[in-house]
Amino acid sequence: MRPFIVIVTFLVSTYGVCQENSYTAEEISVSKFIDGTLLKPSEDQKSILAIIIAGSGPTDRDGNQNFLKNDALKKLAESLSNMGIATFRYDKRIVKQIRKGKVDPNIMFDDFVNDAEDVISYFKANDSFKKIYVIGHSQGSLVGMLAAKKQADGFISIAGAGQNIGDVIVEQVATMDPKLGKEAQGVVDRLKKGERTTDYPQALASVFNIDIQAFMMNWMQYDPAEVLKDLNMPILIVNGTKDLQVTEQEAQLLKASNDNAELMIIENMNHVLFEIKGDDLENSKSYNEAFRPIATELTESIIGFIDS
Repeated sequence: MRPFIVIVTFLVSTYGVCQENSYTAEEISVSKFIDGTLLKPSEDQKSILAIIIAGSGPTDRDGNQNFLKNDALKKLAESLSNMGIATFRYDKRIVKQIRKGKVDPNIMFDDFVNDAEDVISYFKANDSFKKIYVIGHSQGSLVGMLAAKKQADGFISIAGAGQNIGDVIVEQVATMDPKLGKEAQGVVDRLKKGERTTDYPQALASVFNIDIQAFMMNWMQYDPAEVLKDLNMPILIVNGTKDLQVTEQEAQLLKASNDNAELMIIENMNHVLFEIKGDDLENSKSYNEAFRPIATELTESIIGFIDS
């Protein structure tokens, strides 16, 4: 059984463990919405920058939200920067709003895309880096590929869906309960047409609540495979075999949409980038286990791709 709530909820190490850090850290405010951390390799030469975009929910720059702390994106950033790649990771705007107690009820998926575009523009104008790559994790994959279109030098998708989020919801719900899946299909069909509805199963209220339907409709406008098809830059698609939220088939869909894309399936890597040897219980628990290192093969794959 695959949990479907985490991937769609709106409000809801490292490579060198024993080595000393070989980077400097700087806190940067890109806009009134976006604060983040820039890690720069210690050597003076002009480096490549990787901008890391987080997944769904109120996810901060480190990959954490609410009571789930795994530091996955922080570990990814640190491992890349220790290997000579500068990184910038940032809190999603909803995180800053929650901290200030002023959450915008009208926030849209496109706002996340606009924020990512602003981040890329900020560093392009800064002209401190010879190339800029975008790394999008989970929901951040679609955000990243939309933002990267005209500005980035390369794109990396980690655990990104290959089909419309509405279809992902229906597929995941139907896996749990075929009858509920049919009801979910009806709701998704209406949302795709831009029609709000209160006619949804109570079991799916956290996904289809009327308060977030505008956000979901905005998100459902995009087909990731179609977006990636038009991306004219080096592309790496990464997925893990132990991902409970995004299957390998989603990565295959992305790969099939762009002949120039490279595909890397990492054995035993889960959605939060950890290597899982045990069952689904161990997998689920790991979302709140910040002591775990991220999969070494992930860092190696990204470094190899960027350096190629």
